[in-house]
Amino acid sequence: MSNASTNSLTLPELPELRRKTEAVSQFLRQQITTHLETLRPLFAPERVFGKNAGGKIDVPGAERALTELQQSYRPFTRKPYDLPETLDTNWLSLVGNALELHPWEYPHQIQDKNITMSSPVRWVVNYRTNYTLAQVKNVLGGKETVRPEYLRQFVVNTLVLQLLLNRNPGLGQLFQDLRYELKNETASDLKGLPIVTITSCLTSFRPADDMIQAATAFSGVPAFIELLDTDALRQPIDSLQSRIEGLLK
Repeated sequence: MSNASTNSLTLPELPELRRKTEAVSQFLRQQITTHLETLRPLFAPERVFGKNAGGKIDVPGAERALTELQQSYRPFTRKPYDLPETLDTNWLSLVGNALELHPWEYPHQIQDKNITMSSPVRWVVNYRTNYTLAQVKNVLGGKETVRPEYLRQFVVNTLVLQLLLNRNPGLGQLFQDLRYELKNETASDLKGLPIVTITSCLTSFRPADDMIQAATAFSGVPAFIELLDTDALRQPIDSLQSRIEGLLK
């Protein structure tokens, strides 16, 4: 959840703030997508795994990286994932280097009703697969029939991305300089699978429950997107400016 709070907001103000939130969120998503596409070569798995991922040359530390990946994969051979016991290196060649964004969502209960909340300033990043994040959650929740090869590749892709980022901290620093944070997070409905998120320096908040309840009752859809904290925009966070000011003290 992105700095959720109960900022004072009246129901008549909601439509306009939602419009602004959606406009800014679309802008941020497009900007991140462009950055990821520009940096696509840096996310190629062969940069870490070498020939094990279909690369043409040996890479120092590739065998150690593969061992680390096998260790992180092992817990997912058990329920609820039930993946094959042995990680096949051929799966690494299926990862590719195209990244995609998935909504960051979490459940929020109001009385006896579950509301799916989503953030306008945070997304889950993963290599492109045949399964979306929502489909994986549905499979793990028993709401959708599993396609084992799709689930397996989603997990492998997720673990590969985390390992690559851990081995290349400069990528995280680069996105931080672009005012985005890349980090590993967990979600209860993913049953132990950590994911990589990318979050803007902008913040959002969750309004009071009675407002969410009224809005979802009107729309008929049990889902609500957090709202942009426009007050925080008046004091934008600039990490470069903060660091330079610290050096000048």
